[in-house]
Amino acid sequence: MTTQFVAAKKARNMEYANKVIMAPMVRIGTLPSRLLALKYGADIVYSEETIDHSILKCRRFHNRLIGTVDFIEEGGRSIFRTCPLERRKIIFQMGTSDPARALEAAKLVKDDVAGIDINMGCPKGFSLKGGMGAALLEKPEKVREILTTLVQGLDIPVTCKIRILPSVEKTLELVKVIESTGVAALAVHGRTKEERSSSPVHIDVLRQIASIATVPIIANGGSDLIKSREDAAAFISNTNCSSVMIARAAQWNPSIFRSSGPLPTEEVVKEYLKLAIEYNNPFANTKYCLAQIMHDRLTSPNGAKLTAARSMEELCNVWGMISYYEEIMAKRRELYENLSIREQKELSFITDRLFPSKKSKMDPEVTEDGTLELFIRYESKDYINVPTPKVYLNDWTTRERLPIKYNTVQRSKDQLFKSTLTIKDTCYSSSLWAKSKRNAEQSAAMVALEIIGIKTPQSTASNS
Repeated sequence: MTTQFVAAKKARNMEYANKVIMAPMVRIGTLPSRLLALKYGADIVYSEETIDHSILKCRRFHNRLIGTVDFIEEGGRSIFRTCPLERRKIIFQMGTSDPARALEAAKLVKDDVAGIDINMGCPKGFSLKGGMGAALLEKPEKVREILTTLVQGLDIPVTCKIRILPSVEKTLELVKVIESTGVAALAVHGRTKEERSSSPVHIDVLRQIASIATVPIIANGGSDLIKSREDAAAFISNTNCSSVMIARAAQWNPSIFRSSGPLPTEEVVKEYLKLAIEYNNPFANTKYCLAQIMHDRLTSPNGAKLTAARSMEELCNVWGMISYYEEIMAKRRELYENLSIREQKELSFITDRLFPSKKSKMDPEVTEDGTLELFIRYESKDYINVPTPKVYLNDWTTRERLPIKYNTVQRSKDQLFKSTLTIKDTCYSSSLWAKSKRNAEQSAAMVALEIIGIKTPQSTASNS
């Protein structure tokens, strides 16, 4: 293992060697999961990837009722939420293809995080089409420009995460380009962008990277080999890397970071749910994360109840935590009522999220014209290689011989789209405007599927 590393510029006391790290994971890497990983012993945690365009549309908001800093988009949805407990250990991962835009976005969050990481390994279509993620692996000069701009423009550590290239020589050349920019560390997923988790991780390539690197190398891709912190240490030793980054194994059991060994699933679930309640995590994201922890127990009695749950109250009932939920909500309400009128006004745009009604989040609002609306956003990354909401809905309406029509409009001030879907005499729409006509129509289809009660594998996972 390399013992001497080139000092990274402006590293602000962040150490990346000899660490066991929670990897960036879409939908998993939200605040409750990160805090739970830290509680169990993770040394560093990464946020889920946020695209630079998204963070630039947000405003920073101090949410005094739950003690967080939120970056909130139009409509009140939090894109990124953090808190002081993770301040010195949270790395904000960003997707970008533009140096100037990346720096502008990073400056918005830099005072609330310990470091910035650029995703240069995501193989999903939405990243590749945007010139982000693994698309950058074949563009070393763009990589150099992005990382150099960030390192020189920020006073916190900058890192990136890549996948290996089909050629070992090309991989090592890219590593040299990356470390020349002054990054504090480099995370390497030991698979190519074409390979999936079922493919063996290339430990030999990780060893070769570690042998020539002058910055700490964080080895990623060994979840099949890591079932405990002891296994994590063995993976570091086996790859000759400086640290290890754990994704799927931590998704399934965050207590994998404990030095004394993982805890039983049910105990981990209760600890996660407690944090989700305290930090007002959206119901759908909470349900999704719990489903990952319960992944091999979803056919158990509690697993079946989890699958059927339609609100935070129902989730809490499954594990006997409704009293705790009500206690936290009462304390939050009391704190709110003790605020000044001005302070309450500052919270007015998110009070419905801080104090959800007794009815399920999935219950629709009825607009003046009778349209049924839900707060639902279509995310294309959730429907890779699976049928889209429109396909599911069209199949159903065809079987039921019902007419279906989409009416989509574009808003002039920001060019966003909204679609209203009519099935027979009932209209459905998302309360969120979408970046494209296609996404708007897919969102409307998701609303109809949810209200009608047509089950799909993704029907609630994306509504956070």
